[in-house]
Amino acid sequence: MEKSDVIAFFDRCAPSWEHELVRNEEVITKILDNAGVCAGIDVLDVACGTGVLFEDYFLRGVASLTAIDISPEMVKRAREKHPTVLCGDVETTEFDKKFDVIMVYNAFPHFPEPVRLIERLSGLLKQGGRLSVAHGMSREKLIAHHEGRAQKVSIELLEAQQLAELFEKYLCVEVSISDETMYQLVGRKN
Repeated sequence: MEKSDVIAFFDRCAPSWEHELVRNEEVITKILDNAGVCAGIDVLDVACGTGVLFEDYFLRGVASLTAIDISPEMVKRAREKHPTVLCGDVETTEFDKKFDVIMVYNAFPHFPEPVRLIERLSGLLKQGGRLSVAHGMSREKLIAHHEGRAQKVSIELLEAQQLAELFEKYLCVEVSISDETMYQLVGRKN
């Protein structure tokens, strides 16, 4: 998978992204609760897309939100909700602070090297901070979803146990859910 292909794919998807989005409020609430998103914390939203979780963060009273996406068209739309969204590659962008929560929501399969991403993101966490990889659908539904037009720009989402094993090299796994409604792993930096 080439990053240029990922950028081009999501640039094409950006205009209709939110119109095609199906939100399950109960699942999103559980994902945010499990990740520890609450008042007074600093959040990094990785591959934020059009900013589908921004309002949720603000309603919870986060102290700061830093968001980044590699697709200029996604960033353009996200900036309508939060003007300081960064356009860039999270794996190479330098940040001037560390974060309490890093959220990778509905985006993990679009990173070709999971270990590299986890290592990079765990280094951006404050002590006690949490990294959450989450999807608002089951692993099986996500794999089926990516078999179509997204096949060239995604890898198969790992089984929860496989991802937990990768997390454990850098983080203490606190949450592992893979069921018919959602997929989430949360690791804490000790």
